[in-house]
Amino acid sequence: MAIPDHWRVDPIETLSLIQRIAIWLLPVLFAITLHEVAHGWMARKLGDPTAMMLGRLSLNPIKHIDPIGTILIPGLLLWAGGVIFGWARPVPVTWQNLRRPKRDMALVAVAGPAANLVMGIFWVLVIKFAIVAPPALRMLAEPLLYMGVAGIFINSILMMLNLLPIPPLDGGRVLTGLLPGPWAWRVARIEPYGMLIVLALLVSGLLGKILWPFVYGVQILLSLAAGLPPEWFQAILRGLFGS
Repeated sequence: MAIPDHWRVDPIETLSLIQRIAIWLLPVLFAITLHEVAHGWMARKLGDPTAMMLGRLSLNPIKHIDPIGTILIPGLLLWAGGVIFGWARPVPVTWQNLRRPKRDMALVAVAGPAANLVMGIFWVLVIKFAIVAPPALRMLAEPLLYMGVAGIFINSILMMLNLLPIPPLDGGRVLTGLLPGPWAWRVARIEPYGMLIVLALLVSGLLGKILWPFVYGVQILLSLAAGLPPEWFQAILRGLFGS
């Protein structure tokens, strides 16, 4: 898809902190909220109504916000110019209600990253609209373009991070669902220490080295699908981080 002439300019300028927060707000809230709703929706389909009974299948972000993981941590990271990262309140799943608990817990787990992939594709369509919008709509198209880049970024991060095969991340639960019983039990025993392992990987720098090639690959594929040159995508992303 050709880039219209009115977009053939430097795609981003220096944004204020307030502008960057406004651009990141919806992509981050939707990425985290729909990830959790997808877990609850899949559990409901497989026989567990717990999330539905507790009102956690709602798309209202307020029902899923964790004050620290959804507001404080992402806000501090944005202010510091770091990678945007966060989490929502986990959706409760009663595994005893599932028809085939071992298999179904894996399906419930994979539903979250799958939702992030679908949202990434949604932001691809938003970018496509922004690119082809006529010059008269530039005031609307420009923030949508920036939000589309933010949406692709946060969803690719959440998708690949959650696919790490470390319980209690979704990838760990998928792994325990696929392994034979004794091996699944051994992997499941890691769960109380899983987030400490992730934190250690983050502090050591290994987490970025493990994840970034996959995250970057997803971002490039989605930016190309949107018709946005990868160098523009990266330039916009740097602007959204204030760098």
